[in-house]
Amino acid sequence: MTATRNHLRTALELAQAGVPVLPLRAGKVPFGNCRACAKDARTGRAACGGRPNMKDAGPCQCPDPCHAWAAATAEPSVIASPAWASAWREAVTVAYHPGGAGLTVVDLDDTAAVAWARETLPATRTVPTTRGEHWIYRGAMRSVNAVRDGVDLKSTMAYARWLGPGAGTMTSLPEVVRALAVKEPSAVRQAPCAVTVPALAGGGECRHRSPSYLERGIAMAEQRITDARSAIHTAVYRTFLAVLSTHGRCGCLTEAHIARLFTAAQAKGESPRHCTDAWTNARAKLGL
Repeated sequence: MTATRNHLRTALELAQAGVPVLPLRAGKVPFGNCRACAKDARTGRAACGGRPNMKDAGPCQCPDPCHAWAAATAEPSVIASPAWASAWREAVTVAYHPGGAGLTVVDLDDTAAVAWARETLPATRTVPTTRGEHWIYRGAMRSVNAVRDGVDLKSTMAYARWLGPGAGTMTSLPEVVRALAVKEPSAVRQAPCAVTVPALAGGGECRHRSPSYLERGIAMAEQRITDARSAIHTAVYRTFLAVLSTHGRCGCLTEAHIARLFTAAQAKGESPRHCTDAWTNARAKLGL
């Protein structure tokens, strides 16, 4: 009972800070799908959207903590509900969804990986693990395993064990970490859709090509999506519309910019298809 109370207390404290949490059972794995989803899985359909046990499953609406990382929630009423009580009794530790909290965890699995990080990555908050360290940055991105020996990236559509608050000041997600996710050829297509925009009439220089202007606009759009608390799909669509209305006709937007917007949206529970639909509809609205 003491362990159960400790896990539940930790989960509620994290939720109060806006960090979505979930219980992990023996083997450091999430609980299986609830009976309703397991039953629907025979027909290939899930009761709460998405496909059971698939990484593209949306946020789970079931009362039980199923659908792996998609079960993560920051709602205290859900975490402390009777439906989750049995899971907490069996749980061996607490996990959290980094992307849902707007974070990225660089999981360094051994001393060699830690040494590489200290030489390569900007300093940030670090948390000791059994064999290495977690380096935590502020900002969400696509999760990728084995980006190099002993290094995994955990953010959207992934979970990480809660091992304590760590030490050091958390810093913004650097481009050197984002670049790790696109190192392999198969990872280049970060955004489900690409944007083709007409060139400026007369070939004039685009006033938006100032790196600081464009970067500030994309960062504000990411934050707007991250801060949304309800009507997520509408918030995503309106944000895409605002970005395209400013930058959609001048050729400023790159695949990397679009990927950042899609990543922020997926961290809030939007599926890749919903992101693509919102982007397509925003382009159509503006006649792009």
